Amino acid sequence: MKNLITSGLLLFTLLSSVVGFTSCSNLDVEQPTLSDQEKATLQFMREEEKLAHDVYQYFYEKYRLNIFGNIASSEQTHMDAVLAIMVKYGVADVASNQKGVFNNITLQKLYNDLIAKGEISLANALTVGATIEDLDIKDLNDGIAATTNVDIDNLYEKLKCGSKNHMRAFTSQLSVEGVSYLPQFISKDQFSEIINGAHQQCGRL
Repeated sequence: MKNLITSGLLLFTLLSSVVGFTSCSNLDVEQPTLSDQEKATLQFMREEEKLAHDVYQYFYEKYRLNIFGNIASSEQTHMDAVLAIMVKYGVADVASNQKGVFNNITLQKLYNDLIAKGEISLANALTVGATIEDLDIKDLNDGIAATTNVDIDNLYEKLKCGSKNHMRAFTSQLSVEGVSYLPQFISKDQFSEIINGAHQQCGRL
């Protein structure tokens, strides 16, 4: 009889352990999957941030103006932040390690055109900088509107915050050169809000 009681208690303990383990496992949250559009947008943003980095680095080496070097460093941080999310969700990184080389044909042509324009003068190079940030903000607006993923939304909001700071810096420097920049991609209202706003702390990427 004693053996039966002991066996019963042992069985109860084992069953309790299994139930407890199952309950804990059910609490594990599955990582959400990304849509094809979300994956493609991450890949595009990774290369668009690379375009900004490569263009600014090129112009820093040509003009030795600190604004290009400083913002190029910031763009490297942006590139790394996008890559971190891509790695987390298993999205393939198609960005090249070579300067000025892009997998996306549209971005490759844009890079070539912007470099050619910026080589003409410093004012042109600064206008190129404002143009890149203008386009970047527009694409980030679109990316935010098209995702329901919290990680991606937070990433894009922080990238947009940084791009707004860069836009303010470039338009301010253009003013020194006696040049005004008119937005080509974002609305006039959003542009006005950006350039009239203060420098923002965008949080850690």
